[in-house]
Parts: sequence; C-alpha cells; structure tokens
Amino acid sequence: MRGPGQIEFWVIALMIGICAGLAALAFRLGIAALQRLAYGTDDLTMATVAGHLPWWWVLAVPIMGGLVVGLVLDRFTPDGRVRAVADVIEGAALEGGRVELREGLASAAASVITLGTGGSSGREGPVVHLAGVISTLVANRIKASPVTGRELLGCAVAGAVAASFNAPIAGALFAHEVVLRNFAIRAFAPIAISAVAGTVINRLRFGGMTEFNLPQAGTLSFYIELPAFMILGLICALVAAALMAAIFRAETVANRIMSRTGWPRWLRPTVAGALLGLIAIPYPHIIGVGYEATSAALTGRLDLWTAVVFALVKAVAVAITLGGRMGGGVFSPALVMGALTGLAFGILATSIAPQSSGNETLYALAGMGAVGAAVLGAPISTAMIVFELTGDWQTGIAVMTSISLSTALASRMVHRSFFLTQLKRRGVHIAEGPQVWLPQKMRVTAVMRDIGSKTAPSADLLRNMVADGQMMADTLTLEQALRHFDQSGGAFFPVVREDGPTPEILGAVYHIDALRALNAALGEAAAEQHG
Repeated sequence: MRGPGQIEFWVIALMIGICAGLAALAFRLGIAALQRLAYGTDDLTMATVAGHLPWWWVLAVPIMGGLVVGLVLDRFTPDGRVRAVADVIEGAALEGGRVELREGLASAAASVITLGTGGSSGREGPVVHLAGVISTLVANRIKASPVTGRELLGCAVAGAVAASFNAPIAGALFAHEVVLRNFAIRAFAPIAISAVAGTVINRLRFGGMTEFNLPQAGTLSFYIELPAFMILGLICALVAAALMAAIFRAETVANRIMSRTGWPRWLRPTVAGALLGLIAIPYPHIIGVGYEATSAALTGRLDLWTAVVFALVKAVAVAITLGGRMGGGVFSPALVMGALTGLAFGILATSIAPQSSGNETLYALAGMGAVGAAVLGAPISTAMIVFELTGDWQTGIAVMTSISLSTALASRMVHRSFFLTQLKRRGVHIAEGPQVWLPQKMRVTAVMRDIGSKTAPSADLLRNMVADGQMMADTLTLEQALRHFDQSGGAFFPVVREDGPTPEILGAVYHIDALRALNAALGEAAAEQHG
C-alpha cells in the first residue's frame, strides 16, 4: 500500500534499466545473427552483400520470413498486429503503466524475424514494447499504483532506447517526451539511472563508438546558410507526412483486401514479404534497418539521383512492411529517409551557392533529425539521438533549425505524430490530453451508489425510472454518462446490467458524483505531471 521508498525505487529503476538494456542487446544481436544466417552479413554491409546474392534467394528469404511472422502473430495475438511504441503510450496513459505481456513477446519475436529476413523497418518500436513487458512484470509483482507503474515504464523505455542507440541522454528524454508525455521532476532521477544502465550494457558489448562515423566535422556559414536549413526543415516535414500517409494508406488497403478476399491473417505478412523480395532484387538497400544507406548519405557517398531514388524506394518498402503487419518500428526508417532527403537537398544547395555553403553531409545530418522528429513528434529527444548517433555536437544550430520547422509543419498535417495518429485510428484519443481520455477510460460503475445503500435512491423509484426507459447501462464510460446528463438534465439515473431478459438494477449514478470523480482524476494527473 505504501509503495517503494525513494532509494528502493532507484534500485528498482537500476535493475529495470539493466534488464531493458540486456533485452535491447539480445534483440539487436538476434537480428544480426539471423541476417548473417540468411544473407551472410549484418545490417552494416547488407546492401553490398545482398546485391551479389542470387536473385531467387533475395526473393525467397523475405517470403519465408513473412510466413513465419504471420504464423507467430496469428497464434499469439488476437488481432495479428505487432505491438510497438503506440501501444506503450496507450499503456502509460490508460493502463496504469502496463502493456500486454504475451502479445509483446510475440511482437518482439516477429520483429526479429522481420528485420533478419528482409523486412524494411526499425528495431526501436518492438524494443520499447519489450522493455514495457519487463516493467509490467515488475509493476504487477510489487502491485504498483498507476503512478508508480508509469514511472517504471518510463525507466524501462529509457534503458531500452539508450541501449539500442548508445544514447543515454536521448533515452531519458524519449521516455519523458514520447511515452510519459510529461517531464515530471519526480520521475527524472530513476529514468536517468535506467538510461545510464542501458548505455553501460551497450558499451560493454560494442564499446563507446558512435553508430555513425562522420568523415569530418560539419561546417556552417552562419546566418547566410540558415535559410537553406529552414527550407530543408519544411521539405522534411512534407517527406515525413508522405511517409506516414503511405504507411496508413498501405494499412487501409491491406485491411480492405483481407476483408474482401477472406484470406487468413497469417498470409498478409507473407504477401508483404514477397513484395519486399521483388523490390530488394534491384534495390537491396531496403533490407533491414538501413544503416548502410544512412552511413552512405551522412558521408556523401551517394549522388543526387541515387539519393532521391533510394528515398522513394525506401518509403514504399517501409509502407509495405508495416502495412503488411510484419514487424519493426518506424523511427529508423525515418532516419534513413531524412538522411537521404537531406543529402539530396544539400547537393542542390551547395551547387547553387558553393562559396557560401558548408558541406552537403551537414544537410544529411539535419535532414535525418528533421524527418525523425516529425515522425516521432519529439524534437528534443530526436535531436539528442542524432547528436549521440553521430558524435557531432558542433552543428546544433543547423540541426535544430530544421527540426523545429519540420516538427511544426508536420504536426499540422498529421495528428501530432505517427504514434498518436495510430492511436486515433484505433479510436484512442490521447493527444487531446487527460481531460478527454480520462472520462473515456472510467466506467459509471466506479462512481455508482449501490442499490440499497443509505445514499442511493429507493429501489421503487429506480424501478419506476427503468420502466420509463430512464437508465444507463453498466458498460457506459464516464464520458458517455456526462454527455447523457447534459442532454437530459437529470440529477441521477439507475445503472443496469442488461445481460438477462430484464435489466438488473445495480445502483444509481449521480451527476455530481461523476463530476467529482472526473475532477479528482484530473487533479491526480496534474499532480503526477507537476510533482
């Protein structure tokens, strides 16, 4: 009932960070092992090696991977859908910091198979949810309150992101900005501890090297060149919006095809794998996370036409992968798209004004952050990820200029971010704030006065109201009940269960009780965010 004390909680946060870091490391090594088994190499040289493999093998591997993914998701999830960051955000807001356990483990397995056998997505989404599974087990074990459960979830996410990207600052900020969606001071210390623990796990295995090695420090002709980075930010917003729209369109089209044809759910990832295999034959850079293509863009080893074509093909491949419900996340593909877009823009910009321009790879770096931030709807943590991935902190003004404008424009074109748009498409409206989603989560039975209690209306009065059709079902949410009160003007209504032939009266819900419950919940949410 009391919950862990501060020191105890910090110890728990440390252990969760270590476990999340180990899970992220195992996830990454699992993908690399499967890629070496299927293609003879890992993501760092995937495009080069896959380009020399027999065409029939490049086609067959994603088909086999899609089949296995389809069978796994069909067996272990009720809807055949991979769980990722959006589900963790929903769990933080609506489920007391808990996520689905069995479905989360199945999603992690499906994503390893997807990325190891030719899928074109990222590893951060499933890793974040896998970390949520770890924190959920701990929260259930210690019977954590919703507030504590959310903080544990934030710790796990921070540890996983930090371990996945070797980025401790970004891991801590990602947990606050994307998952918890607040910067509560009380949660900062344990989340930072978990992020550091996750980073240590990564560096024990891979050392302190950054993910991408830039050949030289970027140079920026201040003031004169800043308008170019502002234009790049706006272009990146359009690219990010197009990428997200393509994914959602692919999801809608695939749903419609499945509905009309009656195909089994397990066949959907298989068909997606076949399409990816066909694309990978001429364009092997789409396979996996895409680190080789990103590195080539950041080091300027691609020409203008190649960068544009690679970006277009990558967008199609990502839409097929995620729309086909294979597995993986969207952030790494966004980084690839951003780097390619930034390089293409940089080649044009530096050729137009070579005397007053820096190098085109600086535009690739800024583009990587701009598209990534627009997709995540998280400019702060994305900027930190870009800096920590590359180790280049000298070009912050250029990167932040592009990121700020890209995020501002993209948030007007989609529902604030890819993840919040995903939730909105499922009918979960978290972006509007707790005043909207809290009454959607609460049930009238939680504020009901039981029949026969001293404060409830008489049983005869309630029966008469039910006979006149004045009642509320016990399945109604507080939002629906408050809307009914506003429309009817009544002070209270009977609450009934409608399972049998006649409604069973459970009690009565008062308008004033519903308002008090909502006010208390909003006060608790505000105290958590500002505590």
